[in-house]
Parts: sequence; C-alpha cells; structure tokens
Amino acid sequence: MGPSGAGKSTLMNIVAGYKTSDVSGSILINGSERNQRTFRKLSCYIMQDDCLLPQLTVQEAMDVSASLKLGKNVSNSAKDTVIQEILDLLNLADNRNTRTINLSGGQRKRLSIALELVNNPPVMFFDEPTSGLDSSSCYQCISLLKLLAKGGRTVICTIHQPSARLFEMFDYLYTLAEGQCIYQGKVNELVPFLSSVGLDCPSSHNPANYIIEVASGEYGNVWAQRLATVTEQKSGRDKTEKHLRPVTHTRSLEKFSKKPIVYPTSGLEQFWILLKRTLKSTLRDQTLTHLRLSSHAVIGLLLGVICFDIGSDAAKLISNMGCIFIVVVFTMLSALMPTILIFPTEMKVFWKEHLNYWYSLKSFFLAKTMADLPFQIVFTISFVTTVYYMTGQPMETNRLFMFLTINILTAVVAQSIGLLIGAALDVETASYIGPITTLPVVLFAGFFINIKDIPKPLKWIPYGSYVKYGFEGAMLAIYGFDREKLESAQCDVTDCIVTSPKMLLEKMSMDDAWFWLDAAVLVALFVVIRIIAYFVLRCKLKLMQ
Repeated sequence: MGPSGAGKSTLMNIVAGYKTSDVSGSILINGSERNQRTFRKLSCYIMQDDCLLPQLTVQEAMDVSASLKLGKNVSNSAKDTVIQEILDLLNLADNRNTRTINLSGGQRKRLSIALELVNNPPVMFFDEPTSGLDSSSCYQCISLLKLLAKGGRTVICTIHQPSARLFEMFDYLYTLAEGQCIYQGKVNELVPFLSSVGLDCPSSHNPANYIIEVASGEYGNVWAQRLATVTEQKSGRDKTEKHLRPVTHTRSLEKFSKKPIVYPTSGLEQFWILLKRTLKSTLRDQTLTHLRLSSHAVIGLLLGVICFDIGSDAAKLISNMGCIFIVVVFTMLSALMPTILIFPTEMKVFWKEHLNYWYSLKSFFLAKTMADLPFQIVFTISFVTTVYYMTGQPMETNRLFMFLTINILTAVVAQSIGLLIGAALDVETASYIGPITTLPVVLFAGFFINIKDIPKPLKWIPYGSYVKYGFEGAMLAIYGFDREKLESAQCDVTDCIVTSPKMLLEKMSMDDAWFWLDAAVLVALFVVIRIIAYFVLRCKLKLMQ
C-alpha cells in the first residue's frame, strides 16, 4: 500500500520480473538468487486492466490457456477437468458460453485469474485487483485471493485504501511513502506498531486509511523521522520469515535454473493454437471483419456506378486512369488504417500473455501475420473484381489476374506498414501518424505529379513509394502488353488528348516499366517490412522491461 506516486507499481513490476532494466539490487527466493526465466514460469501477473480478447467465450479462452500452459503431455480430458474445477471455484461455470465482452467487471476479473490458474502457479501478483469493482465484487475478489492463499500460494497485491473489512483479510502489509518502506509486517500488528511510535489510530478509524494518511504527510513528515525505528522493527523480526514463498522446494528451483526454460508447447503448436484463436476472433469482430467487408462492397459498387463501362472507351482513358488510381489507393487505405487501430489494442493482451510465459514473440507475430492475410486477400478480390467488371475493363483472364495480384500486393504491403506503426506506437499516436504517412506515398505515386516533372534532387523519392509500384503495375495490367488501340465515336468529332494505351503509358512515363518488376518490389517490401515490424516489437518489449 501507499499513496499515489509512492512507488507501489514500480516495486510490483520489479518483484514480478516485468521490469529488469535500470534496476539494482537482488531478489531472493528462499534465500537463493532469483533466476528470472525460472521465476516467470513459476509466477503470474494479473494486471489492473483485464486484458482479454473480447470475441472469445469464457470456455474458448480457458481452452487456449490450457492448451498453451499445460502442453500436449496432458490429455484433453485432464485439461477439461482442470478447466471445470477452476470455473466452478471462481463461479464462472454458468458463463462458459458468454463472450468476454459481455461479462461484468467482476466476472472479467475472475476470468483473468482463472486463465492464470490453469498451471497452478505458486506465486501470483495482482495490480489493484479491486479497481473498478463495487463493494460486493471487491469482497468476492479479495475472498477469492484469500482462498488461493490458503491453498498454499503466495498472493501479492497492490491495493488502494481497502475497507476495514477487506484490510483485515490480508496477512502481511508493506507500506511505501516516497519510495521508502515505512511499515513491513503483519496486518494485525500495524496499529500497535503505530502506537509505539507515537501515532495513535482512532478506534473509529480504518487502519488502512490511517496509514495512508501518515504516508501522505497529513500528520507531518512523521514517517521520515520514524524510518530508523521501522528499520529496527524489520531487523528484529524473525529472519526465517519469508514474504515470498513459492510452493516449491529450493532444490526444484535450483534444478530449473541450471538449464534454459522452454515453453510448455513447441513453437509450431503455439503458432497453430494462436492462429485458430486469431481467426476465430477476427471472424466475430464487427469492426475488423464485418465493417471492412461491407465497406469494400459499398465502395466497389459506388465506384462501379460512377465509372460504369468507361474502360473500353478511348475518349475516357484519362478518367479510367483516375478510376484505377482510386482502386489502388482504396485497397491501400482499407488495409492500413484498421491494422493501425486494432493492433495496439491487441498488444495489451500479447504483453500480458507473453510475460506470463504463454508463448513466444515469434509464434504470436507469425500467427498474427498469417491470420490477417486471408481476410485482406478476400476483401481486396471482392472489391477489385466488382470495379473491374462494372467499369468495363478488358475481359481477359491474364489482365484480371495481374490487376488483382498487384492490388493484393499493395494491400498486404500497406497492412505490413500498419503492423509496423501499430507495433512501434500507442493507438493515439499511431492513428495520427498512419494517415500522415499516406500523403507522400500517394503524392509521389505518379498520378498527381508525373515522374519526369519531379525536380532532380527529389527524383529518388517515388522509388520509395509502394503506391507508385501498385499504380504502375495496375496501369500496365490494363494498358500494357501491346493492348490494341481503343475506339470511340467521340474522338471522331473532338480532339482526344490521348488516343491509345501506348500513348497513355508514354505520357505517364510508364512505357519502359515492367509489371513483374513492380510485383517483385512489392513482395520484397512486404517481407522486409514484416521483418522490421518483428524486430521493432522485440525492441519495444525490451524497452518496456
């Protein structure tokens, strides 16, 4: 306990192993130096915010946890038994088919605990477990933690001014003020200790509130004056008393620390479990799937109506070029923005599960990458095909295939950039940076400004624009490969600016371009950006620790 800014969360993160950089000192378990990887496997950290995937049911979330944390050596029937016992213990059995987004605050908190109880960790950390709960839910939550502690686990919490009833349920108290410990000992010994140093807690006063008032300086800077007394009190306590008591023998800890700790499941199994979970969540997500699919259909029909049957009219070559450019830009934006907005929110779930030793970063990133690709490909095909046929583009299978290919590649590259931005930044910053990054790549795509007209010092910029390769490839798919000259009655009575596909490509400085080179560049960008996104995510994890 302690007032705001006292250092509770920092101390909790250090002890739990979530913060390892810029920290000095030592942490001992049963008198032995803590092995970080071993301890992470023996403990779990339930954060203040309930980091849960909203579209999964309670049963599905528990199945994933059991599959990842228990491994294939435990039979499915044994896993089902464990899940049933935990759900019964936490009073969640009746909610097993309820999606987590529809759970109450108390139920979400209990589910967060249930997910970590699957492998029966001996040490459990809770950051503000009663935050956001009403008084009844608070009591149920603390009663549950008391039950877990009685079962032989060490339960460590930060808690913000509990009621007297809740306060009495705890065994030990560690109180902080400005980063210093002002009391460490049994809860029922707090009031006598305060009296011994001249601080008499009124009988009608909640001791938890009183110690916070003392730590906040409401009775003067008393705690600093009494720090020496506190130190004597701590040093005089029974030295065999251990506040961190994992339910495992010291010999077992030493055995674990001598060899590297591996995950309960292999990397391939982790990937497969996470892939199925991500696919299931994505299919149920209204924003990520249903809204994107409907927007592709509506915009495709709208663009098809506006540009209806202009693809074979020689007098409308310039208008058709604008239509092609809009198709490329829409596939880019529709892939970029949802990824930027959704991925940072999923990072909270990943951060919690990864540091609680569920799975590796590689398995998560690969599953996330593979799960999103089919949806993006299907959305792009539905949109592009609708526009292609409604606007009267050449009914040639090879041209349609190339047009689809180049737009799909543009979409997946944009999606990769969304992953990179989402991995590097928080959702607020990412939602601003994302649209800003589209401006230069669209501006130098070759539609608004001809490549030949760009000043020499800036001529290199278009080659860094992936939209340039997408637009150029789309134009070549429609007008390249020696397409025949188009006819139009309007060109017989008016002067048409461009009269043939070849002339259009020349004016756009695309006459020497290669379609398959554009496609190859987009494939290379896709691979490179995904690799960069992975290492950015890896560096961010280290910085967060």
